[in-house]
Amino acid sequence: MDLVKLVQDQYIEKKDMPDFNAGDTITVYYKIKEGNKERTQHFKGVVLQRRGSGTTETFTIRKMSG
Repeated sequence: MDLVKLVQDQYIEKKDMPDFNAGDTITVYYKIKEGNKERTQHFKGVVLQRRGSGTTETFTIRKMSG
């Protein structure tokens, strides 16, 4: 077994992500901390691609304006 994968499996908590693919329209919400304040910002866009797997998976979104 790969050492990096072994460490990731043991120490990084897994978060359930909804299933989506390239071409889907999704809304992404994320928290922004500024000093002692916290706010949630969101944007809507089309998924262009997904890369990687496991905890290192990334995805690219093109923001929809208007």
